[in-house]
Amino acid sequence: MTADTATDIFEEHRPFLTGVAYRMLGRVADAEDVVQEAWLRWSSAERDDVREPRAFLVRITTRLAIDRLRHLRSRREAYVGHWLPEPLVTEFGPAVPDSAERAVLADSVSFAVLVVLETLSPLERAVFVLREAFGFPYAEIGAALDRSEAAVRQLAGRAKRHVEERKPRYDVDPAVRRDLTEGILAAASGGDLEQMLALLAPDVRLVSDSGGKAKAARRVIETADKVGRFLFAVGNDLPSGTEVRTVELNGGPALVFSLDGVVDTVLQADVSGGVIRCVYVIRNPDKLARVPVG
Repeated sequence: MTADTATDIFEEHRPFLTGVAYRMLGRVADAEDVVQEAWLRWSSAERDDVREPRAFLVRITTRLAIDRLRHLRSRREAYVGHWLPEPLVTEFGPAVPDSAERAVLADSVSFAVLVVLETLSPLERAVFVLREAFGFPYAEIGAALDRSEAAVRQLAGRAKRHVEERKPRYDVDPAVRRDLTEGILAAASGGDLEQMLALLAPDVRLVSDSGGKAKAARRVIETADKVGRFLFAVGNDLPSGTEVRTVELNGGPALVFSLDGVVDTVLQADVSGGVIRCVYVIRNPDKLARVPVG
């Protein structure tokens, strides 16, 4: 296998490997670092003995992601405020034509799922991602993780039960989510607090992530009255010149606020039963650098 051929093979699989690493780590920067390290391993490997490049690359990437996740755990325990994933642009396009497959991939990168995945062990998370998001056979996952098929089945079952017990049930209809998400902005800009409150479930929650690097709510805000008044106040206090766009992030519509060409805030809502159940607000500038401005 020539060097050019090896490069072509890796670049063909790079988006897939980045998808695996992001679901493992929750940060685009960390995922890209892992994939770059996988490239270095691939470029120096004895590739002539590799019969299935994708399996070989997934094995390298997954093991590197597990090592990175174990290293990150201590940093996240010291994180200021609540930790949320780094927003990821998920316009799957023609590469994922099947609507069912698109729904699975979108759900696997949703904030709700990624937050729950943080509570799994690194090994459980790897098995869950490879099995539930990408449909890998148990035997192939076992080969990637150097575990028996029986052990992988046990890990997969435990991880799936854990996620299903903790993952909220939300609607995935993008049109409904978009209307309700944009309704937050419309209510705030229109000065209509009652309209804002009508968008929210009685037990709605608002979770903010600033990493201590921007102004944000340190604690989870709960109940429609408190969340509604918070969003209403923030919406009415936007700096002059703030631009707002709707972008598909993490499988659903999100409001992206930018000022002077720099993304300042990302807001996304989870919806069920025609009302907003949870609002995520990300203001940590380290997590907004890759969100497109325009």
